Amino acid sequence: MTTLHRPTVTATADALSVWPASTAEPRPGAVSVGGVPLAEVADRFGTPVYVLDEAEVRERCRTYRHAFPDAEVLYAAKAFLCRAMAHWVDEEGLGLDVCSAGELELAVTTGFPPDRIVLHGNAKSPRDLQTALRLGVGRIVIDSPSETARLAAALGPDGHQKVMVRVVPGISAGGHEKIRTGTEDQQFGLSIPDGYAQYAIARILDQPQLQLTGLHCHLGSQITSVKPYLAAVRRMVGLMARLHEQYGLVLPELDLGGGHGIAYRPGEPALDLTTSARKVRAELVEACGAAGLAVPRLVIEPGRAIAGPAGIAVYHVLAVKRSGAHTYVAVDGGMSDNPRPALYGVRYAPQLVGRHSLADPAPVTVVGRHCEAGDVVAADVELPEDIRPGDLLAVPVAGAYHLSMASGYNLVGRPAVVAVSDGRARLLIRRESLEDIRSRDVGL
Repeated sequence: MTTLHRPTVTATADALSVWPASTAEPRPGAVSVGGVPLAEVADRFGTPVYVLDEAEVRERCRTYRHAFPDAEVLYAAKAFLCRAMAHWVDEEGLGLDVCSAGELELAVTTGFPPDRIVLHGNAKSPRDLQTALRLGVGRIVIDSPSETARLAAALGPDGHQKVMVRVVPGISAGGHEKIRTGTEDQQFGLSIPDGYAQYAIARILDQPQLQLTGLHCHLGSQITSVKPYLAAVRRMVGLMARLHEQYGLVLPELDLGGGHGIAYRPGEPALDLTTSARKVRAELVEACGAAGLAVPRLVIEPGRAIAGPAGIAVYHVLAVKRSGAHTYVAVDGGMSDNPRPALYGVRYAPQLVGRHSLADPAPVTVVGRHCEAGDVVAADVELPEDIRPGDLLAVPVAGAYHLSMASGYNLVGRPAVVAVSDGRARLLIRRESLEDIRSRDVGL
């Protein structure tokens, strides 16, 4: 396979090419995922609702394990995490990459083995570090020299913790400037050119409680070419070679992060995982051979590429309004459950589901219900010109960085998450109710 997606053969195969592989349309308009009609999910659980295809998540985990058989694959929990997701990832043999005590606690209390979890983040709180040490997290990625002193003090003279160091390889990659994290002059990692990374590593080596197992980098998100990863391999191995010369240090691990790009709309590019895995491995072997180093174990951290295409957001249409030359279709969700269009200008391909329309397609902008002109779900898309209130719209590729970034704006409450598999639907996360919101407001 050239990418992670396995297209479904249906009457509208092109339109459904970015949907989960279980997607079917036995009758025009009657779209189902995981054997469950989306209209049935909306009727049973209400809208907005997020539908997560369990089989798609599991298959994408397996695809990564097969593409990188010698690597450690960590699911990046920040893309989307719930107890079921942690359970699926665990069963499929992946580790977990977390960014907070909250993500860590949820995973471990679900039964995820803490030694297969990596904690990272550019500004870890004392609670983050204390929780990681208390639960026995496998590795902590150090992002600043101050974390070294905090960790050593928290461990005490007899403690022990495996750590990695996040360095900045100076490579610009990613689908938007706000998600490019491999360059200088931003808050993540430690710079190689100015010697800051080497200084941090020297401080770690002075702490006997800390065992440095490898280097970590993350270039950005929505990367669809393998070239930035190959450049990162060369620069990271170069630093490993310098550390070997200076300290006699042989690091057994190299973490290249994630950021693997996926298609949000039919025809968009996605990272060719199989080819990329082969090229990255070959580059790593060649670079280490030239430097006279043993080949470290590769670590990768996919998140979006596992969760994103497995999720569908389903909304009810509340209003259709024509203003000037534009038609606006307003739905019962928006930027409170998906801020990505407002943050990054992301474009989606929503589709009418639940009924078949014979009307011609017409350009519309799908907007949310919130008091912001920027609350746009999908700009300039084509939907049947007879779209009307009460219709259902489904937005594919909605499994990553939607609910994980959701807010309480306008106090509308966050949507439910429903898993579908083998013709059955079950609730994973219940809808946030008005009572939930009121119960947190304890002052007057």
